[in-house]
Amino acid sequence: MSGRLKAVLKKRRKGFPSLLHETEEGLFGFSDAYRVAGVDEVGRGCIAGPVVVASAVLPGRLVSEIEAGTAPKWILDVRDSKLLSAEAREELEPLLKQWLQEFHVAFIPVSEIDRINILQATFLGMERSVSALSLRPNRVWIDGNQVPKGLRDVGRAVVGGDLKLLSIACASILAKVARDRFMKELSTTYPDYGFSDHKGYGTPEHLRALDSLGVTPEHRRSFAPVRDRLAPALQSSQGAFEFKTPAESPNQSEDFENFFA
Repeated sequence: MSGRLKAVLKKRRKGFPSLLHETEEGLFGFSDAYRVAGVDEVGRGCIAGPVVVASAVLPGRLVSEIEAGTAPKWILDVRDSKLLSAEAREELEPLLKQWLQEFHVAFIPVSEIDRINILQATFLGMERSVSALSLRPNRVWIDGNQVPKGLRDVGRAVVGGDLKLLSIACASILAKVARDRFMKELSTTYPDYGFSDHKGYGTPEHLRALDSLGVTPEHRRSFAPVRDRLAPALQSSQGAFEFKTPAESPNQSEDFENFFA
């Protein structure tokens, strides 16, 4: 194994995730019997579409692979999904799915986001993603500064975790690719909103589409840019800004991992 690969995986370098946190509790040599997972979300700041949360369980063989020099070299390319191009994320996703011990991607739809608020919806996604794993991890590393109530027994929060921890960086890529794929599919149902480009974020182009075309069922009514545009329609007897759901609209249930398999 190259010295660079060892440095990236065992000692944090600027811009690269490592195993520093995953092994800081004296668990170096974690195995199938001691499962370590990373959790990350994508889409929390969007004004349309679901919030997506992935959990990624590192393979128990990882440390032995590092020591033996057989760890896959593409691990060098695993970083926070925001720092990778769409093409790089698409290339890494199938490699991660094959390499990870286990993973799960959970989708929290707009209806739940509006019902319980985006923070609680994100927490719910984290809990669902971890609960769907075949075995509960012994440690769950979460990107952020809070641990959901349902994960407090095993969870640890790390601000900027997707930049620092390999497990969280893996989860961030899985969540980002899954959500981007969903939004591209959504753009076939609503072709004039640009979902395949802005992925539901409140870009100027997206806001202009809202102004001219109205609010779709996939927009988050609890978010100000959407709520403010609905207010005039609610005062109108015609409800001009309500957009009828097309029959072919994707069925946004709590999980879509089969859709993206």
